Amino acid sequence: MTMPKYGLNNAKPEDWDKAARNAKAVETKAIYAQMAEEEQREDLVNSPRHYTSGSIETIDAIKAALSPSEYRGFLKANCLKYIWREGKKSNKSKEDLLKAKWYLERLLSI
Repeated sequence: MTMPKYGLNNAKPEDWDKAARNAKAVETKAIYAQMAEEEQREDLVNSPRHYTSGSIETIDAIKAALSPSEYRGFLKANCLKYIWREGKKSNKSKEDLLKAKWYLERLLSI
C-alpha cells in the first residue's frame, strides 16, 4: 500500500506555518469585509457614530456652546466646507453634498 504524498500525517512544520498564515489572511479579510459592511449601514450623513458621545450629539453640544449668531455662522461655514470639497475625495461627492444639505436644512429651521 502506497501512502499519499500529501496529508495531515505527512505535513512538515513549514506546511503547518503556511496553513496558519493562510488562515490568518482569510480571517483578516473577513474582519475587514464585516467592518466595511457595518460602515455602509451607518448613516454617515445624519447621525455618524463618531459625532455622538453617549446620548449627546456633537451638533447639540456646539449649539449649546454658541450664541445664536455664532451657531448660524457655524452652520453656514459647514455648508460651504462640504460644497467646497465635493468631488475631491473619491466616491464621496454625493455624501459631501448630502452633508451640505443637512447643514443647510438645520440653518433653514432656525
